[in-house]
Amino acid sequence: MITQIQMAGMVTQLLISLLFPIIILIFLIRKKSLSWKSLLIGVLIFIVFSQVLEKILHIAVIDPAGPSLKWTDSTVAFVAYGALAAGVFEEIGRYVGFKFLLKKNRSYNDGLSFGLGHGGIEAILIGVIGGVTALIFANLINTGMFDQTIGAAMPADQLALIKNQYLNTGFGIYVVGGLERVPAILIHIALSLVVLLAVRESKFVYFLYAIGLHALMDVAPAMYQAGVLKSIWTTELIIALFGVAALIFIFRAKKLFMND
Repeated sequence: MITQIQMAGMVTQLLISLLFPIIILIFLIRKKSLSWKSLLIGVLIFIVFSQVLEKILHIAVIDPAGPSLKWTDSTVAFVAYGALAAGVFEEIGRYVGFKFLLKKNRSYNDGLSFGLGHGGIEAILIGVIGGVTALIFANLINTGMFDQTIGAAMPADQLALIKNQYLNTGFGIYVVGGLERVPAILIHIALSLVVLLAVRESKFVYFLYAIGLHALMDVAPAMYQAGVLKSIWTTELIIALFGVAALIFIFRAKKLFMND
């Protein structure tokens, strides 16, 4: 039985993931700093490079039976791949977006808008859709319809694993999942500004910095997924610290675009 407290956590995750990007969107609109074109290109780039191309590589490389790669059980290899994959695909995507699709949209505000589109759609796909899915599954479990409805689509052992996961996930984990979207969006905005500077200033090394920083930020989540980091709270604290650093950079980076 999924408790009302657990379901409240699902709703909280959903609301945080939805409202935070909307708040930033409204803020940028009121400040007349929003570029709809850059925002939509940010959304498009995330979907193509993260949700399509990166996922294809994951299918080819990651062992579906566990947190390891198909050709090795090395935890180091899994963590390295997990940290680098998102950084490489998403930063290449940002570079392509600014270099080829936004040739006339390379201001500070374009960087903010692109990053919001990139991070905002991720928040919706992970936090909002994830929250809605969790609520649907919770309702199916509580009404006794889960096995009957979902059972035909997957093996019994996988079905039991998913069911137990929902039964044993507490309120706090859902809330943390929503709160994680806050630093994640800030990080996406900051990295978008870094890559934009790489394109504007023709300094390819900035693009490499973006890949390295993105990979560094993903080390803790990859270590948690691999079971090296045992505490979700430690993992989220590390992500939050990167989010604070990203926020500071976002404000300080404005002076780098003063010639707009």
